Amino acid sequence: MLTFEQKLAILDSYPQLERRNVSLGRVNYHFEQSRHEKKTVASHLHPNGNGYVFAGLLRGYESDDKGLVNIRDYTESELRELLDASITSLSMYIPEVTAPGKRKKKTATVTDTLWVNGDGHTLSLKLEEDLWYLYAGLQLEMAFETIQEAEEYLTEEGFVPAPAEESYIRPY
Repeated sequence: MLTFEQKLAILDSYPQLERRNVSLGRVNYHFEQSRHEKKTVASHLHPNGNGYVFAGLLRGYESDDKGLVNIRDYTESELRELLDASITSLSMYIPEVTAPGKRKKKTATVTDTLWVNGDGHTLSLKLEEDLWYLYAGLQLEMAFETIQEAEEYLTEEGFVPAPAEESYIRPY
């Protein structure tokens, strides 16, 4: 297990992260160049060794409902790998979009889709129970009775389905 000082030294070695001291001796690290609303990469690093790194846009990490991974027992290489992935995921948006009106054909088995507009903003459309829910991050924006209603609304608002080849980012 890394000490608090070792974790701080690792995080301080990332010039793109801004260190912010918070209450009770804890430290946060922000990534101001994030292309998402989320800017905190590491939060509540505590002298007792506890701390969290944001992995809410990543696959393969067990995170809590806020997308945070506890790094208490991480090695240096594990921590650096997670930090690199977290920063990369917050740096990315989907630059290639399908032209409006030229939607990709969806199969009946699709239950979660990511939509993007020309500014790189993303919304996630998910089938849950019998309704289609539209999320902006973790925030519920709307609910629709049919996928056709949801897709019509998204199209009118300038959103198109995101390319399927995304590797790092998962829908919220």
